[in-house]
Amino acid sequence: MHAYPGHLSRRSVLRAGTASALGGLLGTALTGCGSAFTGTRLALGTGGSQGVYYTLGVSLADFWWHTLDLAQRPNVRTTAGSVQNLALLCSGTVDVIFSAADVADIALDQPSAPGRRPRALARIYDDALQVVVPVDSAITRLSDLRGKRVSIGASDSGVIVMADRLLATAGLSPEHDLTSSTLGIDESVAALRDGRIDAFFWSGGLQTPGITELASVRPIRLLDLADLLPQLRRSYPVYNIGTVPAATYKIPDRVTTVTVRNFLLVQDSMQDDLAEALVAGLFAASEQLVRASPAGRSIDARSAIGTQPVPLHPGAEHYYRSAKDYD
Repeated sequence: MHAYPGHLSRRSVLRAGTASALGGLLGTALTGCGSAFTGTRLALGTGGSQGVYYTLGVSLADFWWHTLDLAQRPNVRTTAGSVQNLALLCSGTVDVIFSAADVADIALDQPSAPGRRPRALARIYDDALQVVVPVDSAITRLSDLRGKRVSIGASDSGVIVMADRLLATAGLSPEHDLTSSTLGIDESVAALRDGRIDAFFWSGGLQTPGITELASVRPIRLLDLADLLPQLRRSYPVYNIGTVPAATYKIPDRVTTVTVRNFLLVQDSMQDDLAEALVAGLFAASEQLVRASPAGRSIDARSAIGTQPVPLHPGAEHYYRSAKDYD
């Protein structure tokens, strides 16, 4: 096992009772005094540059770099989202990813090389499915998308998984009932703003920066999905029901929608003490993450262990047990 420098033990560093105390201990113990992780390089798989995955990933990379004294700032990769992220993780191309629970659930059933099974560091926040239309659109229900130009999410994203399932629940086929395209969040925002599509699907934290920016230049609405959710949840219990408040994007009314948990995932072969330190850094970085995105407020150690169906990484599990013992 790695030894922490000075008079602080690994146990005392990772058992700090509050985020501020933990941040201070990490800073004192690991910065400028040599570190167990000096020379370690990390790459993060996130999402589109206007999404919450990317925003939080940048903030986390900065915090981990400085507090763990890594060889260099972690490489934050923009990606299509959860599906691509899991492919990158299982191939060993990246070390840490963001993923929605529904896509991670699918990945657990796929074959993978030894040491490359996904394991969870933490549940971080919940995504809300957002079906975005212009405020003056005649589209008011999902069934109104028939015959319309709709982006259903990037091909390798978790958005497209949710969109396909929800559209099927509504009796719609992307191939036969829509003029569908597979755009990521950045491209979807630009296409709706310019009038090249009539609607787009997005699954992301609240607020999603790209949608906030869109709403500032072209007023929008979100479709209420309440009538479809009981049937969707019977087929896919991984989903939950939530709301998007009107104030989120200054939309006319709050809407009911489907939500899904988000996880930070690593390979099962990651060193236990590195995984433990990454989890410790996640909670120590709480102030920075909240400044980066409102979704950061939902990152809480009490709910972070709720990563079913993905097992916790042993290093993460040790962190949570240690923190509980300390409390």
